[in-house]
Amino acid sequence: MAAKTVADVDVKGKRVLMRVDFNVPLEGSRITDDRRIAQALPTIKSVIDRGGRLVLMSHLGRPKGGPEPKYSLKPAADHLGRLLGKPVVFTSDCIGLPAEQAVAAMKDGDVVLLENLRFHKEEEKNDPNFAAQLAKLGDIYVNDAFGTAHREHASTFGAAQAMAGKPRVIGYLIQKELKFLGDAVSRPARPFVAILGGAKVSDKIQVIESLLGKCDTLLIGGAMAYTFFLAQGKSVGKSLVEPDQVELAKGLLAKAGGKLKLPVDTVVADSIDSANTSVVTGGNIPADKSGFDIGPATIAQYEAQVTKARTIVWNGPMGVFEKPQFAAGTKAIAQACAAATAAGAITVIGGGDSAAAIEQMGLSSKVSHVSTGGGASLEFLESGHFSTLDILD
Repeated sequence: MAAKTVADVDVKGKRVLMRVDFNVPLEGSRITDDRRIAQALPTIKSVIDRGGRLVLMSHLGRPKGGPEPKYSLKPAADHLGRLLGKPVVFTSDCIGLPAEQAVAAMKDGDVVLLENLRFHKEEEKNDPNFAAQLAKLGDIYVNDAFGTAHREHASTFGAAQAMAGKPRVIGYLIQKELKFLGDAVSRPARPFVAILGGAKVSDKIQVIESLLGKCDTLLIGGAMAYTFFLAQGKSVGKSLVEPDQVELAKGLLAKAGGKLKLPVDTVVADSIDSANTSVVTGGNIPADKSGFDIGPATIAQYEAQVTKARTIVWNGPMGVFEKPQFAAGTKAIAQACAAATAAGAITVIGGGDSAAAIEQMGLSSKVSHVSTGGGASLEFLESGHFSTLDILD
């Protein structure tokens, strides 16, 4: 995995082509959450303060293979300019004359943000010609977009390949992600407790298998628990399950021994919008009910495990936390992680819904690290590396 960072290269007078993750939520042209931009600032400031000519590239949303005004990165350029207190030049395309002319006109300390990479379908296809057009905009390549580091796209893989022989390094955000996630999986302080939630076992099979070989206890919540219930022959009512994953779940349970913990009670209701909830023990969900959260006895057991842990990795909510009546489990885990951090544990929140939950509960500053990439953090927990970073210096 790449060890060199932007701090290891002389950027003065050089064009620094940096992949960032400015995939921010928008309401019209207003950015409603600027965390992804703010998290890139340390690397951005390092380059421009040392006289580099910074060329930023990012995607935004899921445009359908062509330009869509609602996915323009212009609001991100304007917002970044306000954060930096200096103009950020925005180009109408990420390749071709608009980009090349803007980059050619740069002076030391200038910043250019290219238009949305995904306005070209070649970006996600890792097209070599498209990658080469990006690569010609830089003398130095920097990847600081952890949220897309698990994808071999033109901006994350092809452009770096095309810049072989030139400095190719990571930024401070990826350095931080690799430290926390890498330490958690390769040299955890013990006991090491992993917490996995979310809807589907199929999304997390490899992660479960990988973590079972590394952690001391694996706590399961969310709808994926009901597929495990089914594998144990328990009743799941109308709960969300994956029947095609039952045999695999049986295998995981056998492999885990007593290491894998399932909920001992469940909050159930007629529907996701129902306020009429009740708690059932074990896997005894009535035929006309669905499970939507872990119950109070499970919360107590999981809190006890988290409290005594020295390393905690959490990815995925314990229930439908967006609904207040099903938020108790996720809230309790978030609070337990914060308390464990205060007691000296290392706590890593693996992006996605769990990051959203801990942010919503005002606890993101009370844990060791909140990952900026849900899918990326899962893949790293599974494999321990990314090919996009393996090719860097």
